[in-house]
Amino acid sequence: MKAVILLSGGLDSSTILYQAKADGCECHAISFDYQQRHRRELQSALSVAKKAAIAKHQVVNFDLRQWGGSALTDDAIDLPQERSLDEMSQNIPVTYVPARNTIFLSFALGYAETIAAERVYIGVNALDYSGYPDCRPDYIQAMQEVFRLGTKQGREGQQINIVAPLINLKKTEIIQLGNQLGVPWELTWSCYAGDDVACGVCDSCRLRLAAFAELGLVDPLVYA
Repeated sequence: MKAVILLSGGLDSSTILYQAKADGCECHAISFDYQQRHRRELQSALSVAKKAAIAKHQVVNFDLRQWGGSALTDDAIDLPQERSLDEMSQNIPVTYVPARNTIFLSFALGYAETIAAERVYIGVNALDYSGYPDCRPDYIQAMQEVFRLGTKQGREGQQINIVAPLINLKKTEIIQLGNQLGVPWELTWSCYAGDDVACGVCDSCRLRLAAFAELGLVDPLVYA
Protein backbone atom coordinates (compact mmCIF):
# COMPACT_ATOMS: atom_id res chain seq x y z
CA MET A 1 0.00 0.00 0.00
CA LYS A 2 1.51 3.31 -1.11
CA ALA A 3 1.05 6.49 0.88
CA VAL A 4 2.07 10.12 0.43
CA ILE A 5 3.03 11.79 3.72
CA LEU A 6 3.08 15.54 4.25
CA LEU A 7 6.31 15.94 6.21
CA SER A 8 7.25 19.33 7.62
CA GLY A 9 9.87 18.01 10.00
CA GLY A 10 7.79 18.96 13.03
CA LEU A 11 6.56 16.87 15.92
CA ASP A 12 3.16 16.08 14.41
CA SER A 13 4.24 15.32 10.85
CA SER A 14 7.11 13.13 12.02
CA THR A 15 4.65 11.14 14.12
CA ILE A 16 2.35 10.52 11.16
CA LEU A 17 5.30 9.40 9.04
CA TYR A 18 6.12 6.77 11.63
CA GLN A 19 2.43 5.90 11.91
CA ALA A 20 2.26 5.34 8.16
CA LYS A 21 5.27 3.04 8.44
CA ALA A 22 3.59 1.15 11.29
CA ASP A 23 0.47 0.85 9.12
CA GLY A 24 2.55 -1.05 6.59
CA CYS A 25 2.68 1.67 3.95
CA GLU A 26 5.36 2.28 1.36
CA CYS A 27 6.05 5.89 2.31
CA HIS A 28 6.60 8.71 -0.18
CA ALA A 29 7.11 11.93 1.79
CA ILE A 30 6.91 15.46 0.45
CA SER A 31 8.04 18.63 2.18
CA PHE A 32 7.51 22.21 1.07
CA ASP A 33 9.96 25.07 0.76
CA TYR A 34 7.51 27.93 0.35
CA GLN A 35 10.03 30.52 1.57
CA GLN A 36 8.64 30.25 5.09
CA ARG A 37 10.32 32.05 7.95
CA HIS A 38 11.08 28.74 9.68
CA ARG A 39 12.84 26.99 6.78
CA ARG A 40 15.09 25.35 9.39
CA GLU A 41 12.31 22.76 9.61
CA LEU A 42 13.30 21.43 6.18
CA GLN A 43 16.62 20.20 7.61
CA SER A 44 14.62 18.24 10.14
CA ALA A 45 12.32 16.85 7.47
CA LEU A 46 15.33 15.55 5.57
CA SER A 47 16.83 14.05 8.74
CA VAL A 48 13.59 12.39 9.86
CA ALA A 49 12.93 10.95 6.40
CA LYS A 50 16.47 9.56 6.23
CA LYS A 51 16.19 8.06 9.73
CA ALA A 52 12.87 6.43 8.83
CA ALA A 53 14.45 4.90 5.69
CA ILE A 54 11.39 5.58 3.56
CA ALA A 55 10.95 4.85 -0.14
CA LYS A 56 11.27 8.46 -1.31
CA HIS A 57 11.39 12.03 -0.01
CA GLN A 58 11.01 15.15 -2.13
CA VAL A 59 11.03 18.89 -1.43
CA VAL A 60 8.61 20.99 -3.49
CA ASN A 61 9.58 24.64 -4.03
CA PHE A 62 7.28 27.62 -4.46
CA ASP A 63 7.04 31.11 -2.98
CA LEU A 64 4.20 32.27 -0.73
CA ARG A 65 6.14 35.37 0.31
CA GLN A 66 4.92 37.10 -2.82
CA TRP A 67 1.49 37.22 -1.14
CA GLY A 68 2.47 37.27 2.55
CA GLY A 69 -0.53 37.48 4.85
CA SER A 70 1.09 35.51 7.66
CA ALA A 71 3.83 35.96 10.22
CA LEU A 72 5.46 32.91 8.63
CA THR A 73 5.65 34.49 5.16
CA ASP A 74 5.98 38.21 5.92
CA ASP A 75 8.80 39.54 8.09
CA ALA A 76 6.81 42.73 8.70
CA ILE A 77 4.34 40.72 10.82
CA ASP A 78 5.76 39.94 14.25
CA LEU A 79 5.65 36.41 15.61
CA PRO A 80 3.55 36.11 18.77
CA GLN A 81 5.77 35.41 21.77
CA GLU A 82 5.41 34.53 25.43
CA ARG A 83 1.67 33.91 25.09
CA SER A 84 -0.22 31.76 27.57
CA LEU A 85 -2.21 28.75 26.38
CA ASP A 86 -5.40 30.69 27.09
CA GLU A 87 -4.24 33.56 24.89
CA MET A 88 -3.39 31.17 22.09
CA SER A 89 -6.89 29.70 22.09
CA GLN A 90 -8.79 32.98 21.70
CA ASN A 91 -8.38 33.74 18.00
CA ILE A 92 -6.85 32.32 14.83
CA PRO A 93 -3.26 33.61 15.11
CA VAL A 94 -1.17 35.57 12.63
CA THR A 95 0.90 32.41 12.04
CA TYR A 96 -2.00 31.02 10.00
CA VAL A 97 -0.86 30.87 6.35
CA PRO A 98 -3.87 31.44 4.05
CA ALA A 99 -5.03 28.16 2.46
CA ARG A 100 -1.72 26.44 3.24
CA ASN A 101 -3.14 22.96 3.85
CA THR A 102 -5.32 23.23 0.73
CA ILE A 103 -2.18 23.99 -1.28
CA PHE A 104 -0.25 21.17 0.41
CA LEU A 105 -3.04 18.64 -0.07
CA SER A 106 -3.39 19.60 -3.73
CA PHE A 107 0.28 18.81 -4.31
CA ALA A 108 -0.10 15.59 -2.33
CA LEU A 109 -3.16 14.57 -4.34
CA GLY A 110 -1.41 15.12 -7.66
CA TYR A 111 1.58 13.12 -6.49
CA ALA A 112 -0.59 10.37 -4.98
CA GLU A 113 -2.57 9.85 -8.16
CA THR A 114 0.60 9.84 -10.27
CA ILE A 115 2.09 6.97 -8.24
CA ALA A 116 -1.29 5.25 -7.67
CA ALA A 117 -1.13 5.76 -3.91
CA GLU A 118 -4.12 4.85 -1.77
CA ARG A 119 -3.53 7.24 1.12
CA VAL A 120 -2.37 10.74 1.94
CA TYR A 121 -1.29 11.28 5.56
CA ILE A 122 -1.51 14.73 7.11
CA GLY A 123 -0.66 15.74 10.69
CA VAL A 124 -3.48 18.20 11.32
CA ASN A 125 -4.75 18.56 14.86
CA ALA A 126 -8.07 20.17 15.80
CA LEU A 127 -7.30 20.34 19.53
CA ASP A 128 -4.15 22.43 19.09
CA TYR A 129 -4.54 25.89 20.61
CA SER A 130 -3.82 27.51 17.24
CA GLY A 131 -7.34 26.75 15.98
CA TYR A 132 -6.28 26.90 12.33
CA PRO A 133 -9.36 26.54 10.10
CA ASP A 134 -7.64 24.05 7.80
CA CYS A 135 -6.84 21.64 10.64
CA ARG A 136 -10.43 20.81 11.58
CA PRO A 137 -12.52 17.67 10.88
CA ASP A 138 -15.08 19.42 8.67
CA TYR A 139 -12.27 20.75 6.48
CA ILE A 140 -10.70 17.31 6.11
CA GLN A 141 -14.12 15.84 5.26
CA ALA A 142 -14.60 18.48 2.57
CA MET A 143 -11.16 17.85 1.11
CA GLN A 144 -11.87 14.13 1.05
CA GLU A 145 -14.79 14.87 -1.26
CA VAL A 146 -12.48 16.96 -3.44
CA PHE A 147 -10.14 13.97 -3.61
CA ARG A 148 -13.03 11.78 -4.75
CA LEU A 149 -14.54 14.16 -7.28
CA GLY A 150 -11.39 15.77 -8.64
CA THR A 151 -9.40 12.73 -9.73
CA LYS A 152 -9.66 9.98 -12.30
CA GLN A 153 -8.80 7.52 -9.57
CA GLY A 154 -11.65 8.77 -7.38
CA ARG A 155 -14.24 8.79 -10.17
CA GLU A 156 -13.33 5.21 -11.07
CA GLY A 157 -13.87 3.97 -7.52
CA GLN A 158 -10.25 3.81 -6.38
CA GLN A 159 -10.46 6.63 -3.89
CA ILE A 160 -7.35 8.21 -2.37
CA ASN A 161 -8.09 8.51 1.34
CA ILE A 162 -6.91 11.33 3.58
CA VAL A 163 -5.57 9.88 6.83
CA ALA A 164 -5.38 12.31 9.76
CA PRO A 165 -4.57 10.14 12.78
CA LEU A 166 -3.77 13.05 15.12
CA ILE A 167 -6.81 15.20 14.47
CA ASN A 168 -8.51 14.50 17.81
CA LEU A 169 -5.42 13.99 19.97
CA LYS A 170 -3.99 16.34 22.56
CA LYS A 171 -0.33 17.28 22.16
CA THR A 172 0.56 15.06 25.11
CA GLU A 173 -1.19 12.13 23.42
CA ILE A 174 0.70 12.79 20.20
CA ILE A 175 4.00 12.64 22.08
CA GLN A 176 2.93 9.40 23.78
CA LEU A 177 2.02 7.93 20.39
CA GLY A 178 5.33 9.09 18.94
CA ASN A 179 7.18 7.44 21.81
CA GLN A 180 5.43 4.16 21.05
CA LEU A 181 6.34 4.47 17.38
CA GLY A 182 9.96 5.43 18.04
CA VAL A 183 9.88 8.95 16.60
CA PRO A 184 13.32 10.60 16.96
CA TRP A 185 12.24 13.82 18.68
CA GLU A 186 15.81 15.12 18.68
CA LEU A 187 15.65 15.38 14.87
CA THR A 188 12.33 17.24 14.74
CA TRP A 189 11.73 21.00 14.69
CA SER A 190 8.72 23.02 15.85
CA CYS A 191 9.99 26.59 16.26
CA TYR A 192 8.49 29.32 14.08
CA ALA A 193 11.45 31.69 14.43
CA GLY A 194 13.76 29.99 11.94
CA ASP A 195 17.03 30.38 13.83
CA ASP A 196 19.61 27.65 14.40
CA VAL A 197 18.34 27.11 17.95
CA ALA A 198 14.65 26.91 18.89
CA CYS A 199 13.46 30.18 20.47
CA GLY A 200 11.35 28.63 23.22
CA VAL A 201 8.92 31.57 23.27
CA CYS A 202 6.84 31.33 20.07
CA ASP A 203 3.45 29.62 20.26
CA SER A 204 4.72 26.41 18.70
CA CYS A 205 7.68 26.11 21.06
CA ARG A 206 5.53 26.84 24.09
CA LEU A 207 2.93 24.24 23.13
CA ARG A 208 5.63 21.65 22.58
CA LEU A 209 7.48 22.42 25.80
CA ALA A 210 4.26 22.43 27.81
CA ALA A 211 3.28 19.00 26.50
CA PHE A 212 6.65 17.42 27.29
CA ALA A 213 6.57 19.01 30.76
CA GLU A 214 3.04 17.76 31.42
CA LEU A 215 4.23 14.23 30.68
CA GLY A 216 7.25 14.64 32.94
CA LEU A 217 9.57 14.27 29.95
CA VAL A 218 12.53 16.32 28.77
CA ASP A 219 12.34 17.72 25.24
CA PRO A 220 15.68 16.76 23.62
CA LEU A 221 15.82 19.95 21.53
CA VAL A 222 18.14 22.77 22.53
CA TYR A 223 16.33 26.04 23.27
CA ALA A 224 17.66 29.57 23.38
